[in-house]
Amino acid sequence: MSALAIDNAVRSTAGSALEDALTLPLLYRDERLAVVDKPARLMAHDSALARGENDFLSDRLRVQFGRPVSLVHRLDRATSGCLLIAFDRDTARALGEQFMARQVEKSYLAVCRGWPEPSAFLIDHPLDGGPGKPEKKPAQTDCRVLATGAMPWPYGEHAESRFALLECRPLTGRFRQIRRHLKHRHHHLIGDTSHGDGARNRLFRIHLGVHRMLLHAWRLAFDHPVTGERFCVEAPLDREFGRVIEGFGWQAALTSRAG
Repeated sequence: MSALAIDNAVRSTAGSALEDALTLPLLYRDERLAVVDKPARLMAHDSALARGENDFLSDRLRVQFGRPVSLVHRLDRATSGCLLIAFDRDTARALGEQFMARQVEKSYLAVCRGWPEPSAFLIDHPLDGGPGKPEKKPAQTDCRVLATGAMPWPYGEHAESRFALLECRPLTGRFRQIRRHLKHRHHHLIGDTSHGDGARNRLFRIHLGVHRMLLHAWRLAFDHPVTGERFCVEAPLDREFGRVIEGFGWQAALTSRAG
């Protein structure tokens, strides 16, 4: 093989590897819509919160599908999991109406500090709309404790540190709702650098090598705007989140909630 051929082969391989790295996993797709598995640390689109970044999920999707896309809803930069997109305006509008009518079911997995009681509870606490939007509006999050655990990590006067795995279902769609609601209940979300507990976050970085926020858009259920069929899509956990589940021995808790 000539030097030119070798060089072209290397460039082709490198280009393919980069393309694969930027491609988002598909959880469902048809001609009208798709559900993609958003990775943590990737911002959905350019905004005032972008801080000079130039890598956005919306741009990647346009390249990946080779056509315009509409993000039907949003996930925070640090949140992973199910994200619903539409390929045309009519589909985007129909799905948006389902969100407004609260017909879309969203289920998140979250790891928080402490052991919440009772095991099922509703957080009903008004929230503002984020920076520049001071008006508070009703906000509700339904939470269920899937598992609890402790690690031999001393904290203050305690010889161990306690944590819980939650399933959270936001009944409204306010800015950073789950994160802020868990803070309100003093069960801060692990890995949340804006509303969380910095000391507990450090414990996860030191002992488990976890540097991400432990919030995952696990399941998404909606009606197809054309067929009316009810879809329920589930996003697998990434390696870091999975390491936490294994470290605490919580696999059975997720298995019992499967299906």
